[in-house]
Amino acid sequence: MDFEVRRFFISLVFPGLLLLLIWIVFLMDQTLDLNLYFHGLYPRKLSGLQGILFSPLIHSDFKHIIANSIPLLVLGTGLFYFYRDLAIKVFLLSYFMTGLYVWIAARESYHIGASGLIYSLVGFMFLSGVLRKHLGLMAISLIIVFQYGSMIWGIFPMEERVSWESHLLGLIAGVTWAIVFRKEGPQKGESPWSLYNPQEDVMNAEGEEEDDSGLPWYEYEIEGKRKKKDFNITHNSPPDWESNSTD
Repeated sequence: MDFEVRRFFISLVFPGLLLLLIWIVFLMDQTLDLNLYFHGLYPRKLSGLQGILFSPLIHSDFKHIIANSIPLLVLGTGLFYFYRDLAIKVFLLSYFMTGLYVWIAARESYHIGASGLIYSLVGFMFLSGVLRKHLGLMAISLIIVFQYGSMIWGIFPMEERVSWESHLLGLIAGVTWAIVFRKEGPQKGESPWSLYNPQEDVMNAEGEEEDDSGLPWYEYEIEGKRKKKDFNITHNSPPDWESNSTD
């Protein structure tokens, strides 16, 4: 459990820091009256290209930023927890490609806010679990549907001041990455909670590889020392996990 708690907090770091940055930018904008929306994404203008980088960091008011904060933190943490090998790649691609799609296809207006990124994460995490036919990840997909299913209405032009294009194009980006990376990361029959590395199977007493894939955490790198299973075999020299090296 201690390992799982540590892993959860590690997964929280990247989206947490991004959210902290978003709030710092917002408070500076509100306090100093900076009108940062001019640095938002404006489609098909060269000056609007800066918005691909900046627009997810800029929000118009407290209602806007609060509506985006919890989904961004929850979905970002879930991405880094369950798809740790893919997380940074999917997150950055979702961030920049959603912005690029909006710059190419959206109406001419300033588009700001992290909602496009949120829709991309929803699209990826929902479809990725389904495509992999992975029971654990499919359960996460169902949770996403129950929790954020109502967001589907956000992809339609129902409110004039809402960037429904960001929602729709973000969702398309997330679905695209789910298809592109369907062969990477956790697969059917594997546990998304496991740190097991199949290339580092330990050897049993008969010299055969032993499958530890059922363990929630592979016995690897405990306090900087590599720990092997004790098969009650007499060694003439100290086992290598007693080494003082700290990698």
